[in-house]
Formats: sequence, structure tokens, C-alpha cells
Amino acid sequence: MRKIAVLDKHTIDKIAAGEVVERPSSVVKELVENSIDAGATAVTVEITDGGKKLIRITDNGGGIEASQVPTAFLSHATSKIEKVEDLENIASLGFRGEALSSIAAVSQVELITKTPSAISGVRYVIEGGVEQSLEEMGAPDGTTFLVRNLFYNTPARSKFLKSDSSEANYIGIMMEQLALSHPEISFKYIQNKQVKLHTSGNYNVKDVIYNVYGRGMAKALLEVSYENDFMKIEGFAGKPEVSRGNRSFENYYVNGRFVKNNIITKAIEDAYKGFVMQHKFPFVSLQIQMTGNDLDVNVHPRKLEVRFARGAEVYDAIYEAVHNALIHRELIPVVPVGREERSQKVAPVSRGAVPEPFEKSRRAEADSSSQDRNQNHSSVSGNYQNRNSVSGSYLQSSALRERAIYQTKPFTREEEALFAGTLKAAADEQAVQEKTLTGQNDPKQNEVKQDDPNQNEVKQDEAKQNELKQNKTAQDEAWKIKPEQSESEQVSPERSAAETGQPVSQKKNTDAQPLQEQPEPKSQEPPQQLELFQEKLLAPESRSRHKLIGQLFDTYWLVEFENQFYIIDQHAAHEKVNYERFVKHFKEQTIESQYLNPPLVVTLNMDEQAKLKANEEYFTKYGFEIEPFGGREYCISAVPTNLYGFHEEELFLEMLDNLGGEGTKDAFDLFTARLATMACKSAVKGNHQMSALEADKLIDELLALDNPYNCPHGRPTIIAMTKTEIEKKFKRIV
Repeated sequence: MRKIAVLDKHTIDKIAAGEVVERPSSVVKELVENSIDAGATAVTVEITDGGKKLIRITDNGGGIEASQVPTAFLSHATSKIEKVEDLENIASLGFRGEALSSIAAVSQVELITKTPSAISGVRYVIEGGVEQSLEEMGAPDGTTFLVRNLFYNTPARSKFLKSDSSEANYIGIMMEQLALSHPEISFKYIQNKQVKLHTSGNYNVKDVIYNVYGRGMAKALLEVSYENDFMKIEGFAGKPEVSRGNRSFENYYVNGRFVKNNIITKAIEDAYKGFVMQHKFPFVSLQIQMTGNDLDVNVHPRKLEVRFARGAEVYDAIYEAVHNALIHRELIPVVPVGREERSQKVAPVSRGAVPEPFEKSRRAEADSSSQDRNQNHSSVSGNYQNRNSVSGSYLQSSALRERAIYQTKPFTREEEALFAGTLKAAADEQAVQEKTLTGQNDPKQNEVKQDDPNQNEVKQDEAKQNELKQNKTAQDEAWKIKPEQSESEQVSPERSAAETGQPVSQKKNTDAQPLQEQPEPKSQEPPQQLELFQEKLLAPESRSRHKLIGQLFDTYWLVEFENQFYIIDQHAAHEKVNYERFVKHFKEQTIESQYLNPPLVVTLNMDEQAKLKANEEYFTKYGFEIEPFGGREYCISAVPTNLYGFHEEELFLEMLDNLGGEGTKDAFDLFTARLATMACKSAVKGNHQMSALEADKLIDELLALDNPYNCPHGRPTIIAMTKTEIEKKFKRIV
């Protein structure tokens, strides 16, 4: 037997590095998390050759004091904790003190750092865990790490690395997760001198999602908000139509830390059951805040795993948060007719186009210039919109447009006079607005002294402008088209006057009088985004306005409602109705048992026997009768009636496996797949002709469901097409 010996420090460091530093992305993760802990508001990550040759990480954080730089690279040297009790309330991302020593043991590291209070910075070089130099130098506030030739002294580790593009992809994914978990920090990721990611750090998670996943994903987000006595959940959940084929879009962060946890994953996917198809996974981005006593982050050296003291309660909270976001929105997918136009590709940003974290003056200059551009753009566009709104409001009337452009009917003298008056008012308003716009751009013209003889003229111009605005408001109200009128019902004021027998001028004055007494509407209110479905198709109050057109291919029912065209799959809809009926029976526990002859005998191992004993009440509650049969055998003499004939032994073992895990919301969830199969088999099939009365009854039953938009297997029951999309295809709208 070989003698027991203590390993030397060099071997210990390399073994520790094998746990912490798996690939270049591990280096990026550890160093960027240190930058975040140092209070940085901007972080730049630059790599070359997939991070194998060079990794540069620059931040504008607090830096490291010169006297503590060599100490920072010692094993288990950390400023995050001091004693074991601190592990219960860790607020930082790093705390083990293994990152710098592990990285320095397998690479060539150069550190340049400076604290805000120091006059100069420090340059420190360490290669393979051996210190090379420590010198004073000029440097900006913050820290820069240069990690070169990763695994240069451990070729056995470097040969297991993948290609440069694959390793760069791992780093890109890690940077996206860091940006999503910390929207308050501006991240810049440079790969081979090309900017791949750049976030603004404006605290807006939705902007980061747009930057990372694109416009389509940002448009399909549902807000998630939930809070109880020990945790808070905020973020976004994607609509079912943006689901993916793997779990890479399930992003959740515990106290700002990107982690993977089976309880959270199961809660999210269970909340989406019935909303997404099988083998599809949702998009989520959730920020979870918890107290330290309920959370253990000291599980793995890479800190990618956490444990919860109250796992079942965490499951319930996340399930409720995500599920509530889904059921409170109408989720009928809008299907475009034909292909959508692809957006143009954005040219890649060059490396020098974005300021570095330490370039304070350039960063401030860029921020101020962007704010000025936004303000100037909004003010100029607002002025021009106000200037053009007078003439535009008159020309938007369908009656005037047809008669003025197509000359379908000659104008009368009264109409010509009215039309000329409106154009003159528009011209006067345009002149006043241009004068105002010119005055705003020239600050010298805005200065009016008290003894200025032209002050009275300015006041007269302002009074004239206010008078024109009041006249414009009155004329706009007179020419306004009510939204509920169809195109054939939209009439101009002169036509309405002709029908009522009232002169045009009198009608105009009567409409204008009450508007002058009312205060002007606020023009500074920000525009609000309209919901896609202001009125729900399946709302009870909308049921009377459904227009059932007919059946297509003996499978789909066509319904018209407002400006939407809906297609309902009769099989999926009937399957959903049946499924909800079965669910109701199970939840109300109106379950009958079916006795088996002969009884079913199963053999269980010790773990399965323990699970059965701990969860015996679940099986009895849902119609099973189970008793010991000697040794490891158990006899199943009865099963639920609704599940008779659905592989009873397989169902029993499936329940047993799931009940043993932590975080099961309800034993009923184990029956969902069986109930969905039953509902599918008993539903009306495609290519089956139904009457209009049967279709109406089916829609009525859909109204009562919590989630009528997807069948139990996740397929949509209803899809929609907009009137605008159809008119575009017929070139009625160009």
C-alpha cells in the first residue's frame, strides 16, 4: 500500500481549477460576477479565438487596493464573507475565494486595477500561479483582467475544449444570462473585434430581452408579478406561440444569480401545461428574490445550483405566478395571411463605436447626445404633427377624399367656400407653427425683455395662435368620424347638414361653441399601447355578436367578430371541453372504482415501497385499492373507473415515481396525460359534419373554460386573422 502524503500547493490549485474553470466561459462568469460585486455599472468582455488565447474583462467598479492585490490570488481569499454564519445571508455573487487562484493556476493573468481614492493604479502579472511582477502605473478607476493562453500548462485539459466558435457561443450565452439578470448594468461583448452584444443598463428587462432575443419575442411577453411572505417574483413569461424545442429559453435568476433548479423548472413547465404542445418548452425570464435563511447557494463550486428550505412552497409560488399571467390574457394566435416581410439585417457594430467603461467623458457625451437626439426628434416631430394635423384631419374624411381626389361629384358653392376656409385655416396654422418652431430652435429669439416694444406683438401672435387652435379643435370635432361607423355610414358635415335641413355655417357654430368652453385635451400624455384584443371573442358579453359563417372541410368552423376572422378546430375544441369535464369530476372527487378480475400484482423495490407507504392516501383518494401481497409484492384490486383499460400497472408506477419527488403540486397532475387521452378519444373527429346548433353549443361550452385556447396536448383550438391582413392580400390596402 502506498504511503499517505499531503499534496503540494501546485497540485491542489490545479485540482481546484478543474472544479471551477471548466472552459473559457467559466472564466468569464467568475470575473464578471466579481465586477458586479465591485459595484460596476459598465462591463466589457472581449475574447479572441473563443477565449483560448485572450479574455479581457474591463469594469468601472471599485477596484482592488494595491496592498491586497497579491492576497486576492491566494486560495480561499475573499472579501465577501468572514465567518460561517455569513453563508446564511450571502448578498454577493461570489464568496468562495477560489476563482482568482484557480484561473491564475491554469493561465497567464495580467491585472490592472485602481480604486477611486488612489492616485495611481497597479499592474500585477501572475502565470501558472507564480507571481511575475507587481508595479505601479497610471490607470483609470476600475479593474481590467487580461487572461491569456488558458490551460497552457495543462494540455490534457485544453484538448477537451471544443472549437473556437463553440467556445465563443458558450461565452455569448453566458453574457446574455448576465445581461438579463442585471439590467441595471451596461454589458458589451466583443468577439474577434466585433461587438456581438451591447445593453444600455437602463434597468429595463424588456429592452434586454429585445436586444438578446429580438422584436418577435419582445412582442409576445406577459408580465409576471407575485409576492408572498418569503419571496418575490417579477419578470416576463412568453406567450405559448413562442415556445421552443428545448429548455434553453427558460431563464430564472435567484437573487441576481443565474441558476438551474429542478423545482423551478417543473413549476414553470407545469404552469404551461395545456398552453404549449407536448415536447415544447416556454420562454420565461423571472427574477426571484429570497431571504438567505430559505436559500442555500453553497452547493457547487461553480454556484450554478441552489437548494430551497421550503421547496414545495417555492413550487407553489412560481406555479401561481406564471399560471396567473397566462390565464388572464386572451391567447388566440393571430395568423398572418402569407409570409411576413423580413426586417433588414442590422450592420455589425465596430469595436470602437461603443465607449469602454473607463471612458467617462466619452460615455457621458454619448449619453447626452442620445438624449438630445431623442428630445429634438420628439419636439420637432410633435411640432410638425401639430402643424399638419389641421389639413390632415379634413382630408381624412372618406367623403371629401373621394370627391376631392376622384371628383366623383362636383362641389356646391357652399362646399367650395367651406373647403377653401379650412385650407386657409390650415395655412395660417402652418405659418404660426413654423414661426414657433423657429423660435424654439433659436434661444435668442425666445428672450423677450420687459421693455421690448415688440412684446405686444408677441402676445397678439400667441392670442391668435390660441384662437386658431380652438377653431381647429372645433372643426376637427365637426369633421371627426366615429369609429363604430362603417365606411358607407361615414358622412361629411355638409352632407349631414343637407339631410337635417340645417345650414352648414349654423351647424359648425353650434358644434364649436361647447368645445371652446371645455379645456384643451392634454397633448403631453404618452401614447398607450392598445391591446390586441380589446374585446374578447370568448367573453360572455361578446357572445351575442358572433357571426357563425359556416363549416370548412367538415373540420373547421368560421366565426366573424368585430374586425377579426376566427377559425375554430371542432376536434380540439370538443377535446378541451371533454377534458375540463373529466377534470371537474376528479377535483370534486366524484370518482368510482372499477374492480379488477383477476387483481393486478406488482413488485416494488425498497424505495418504491417507502413511497407507497408515504403516499397511500393519494391512491385511496383517487380510486385505487392496494394491499400487501407478501414480500415485495402488492395487489391492486381496483382502479378509477375513468382510467380502466389505460395500462393500470404503468399508470400506478408512473404515479409512484412522481409522488416521490419534491415539489409535486397535486396528485391530480399525474392523471392529466390519461385524462387528455380519454378526452381525445371521446371528442368529435375531423371530417365530421356538424350542425350550426351543435357548433353554437360547443362555443357556449368553451366560454366557461379557464383556458379555452389550447387543447390538453397544447394545440390551438382557435386562430385569428385580422381584416387588415386579408385586405392587404386583396390589395385593398397598399
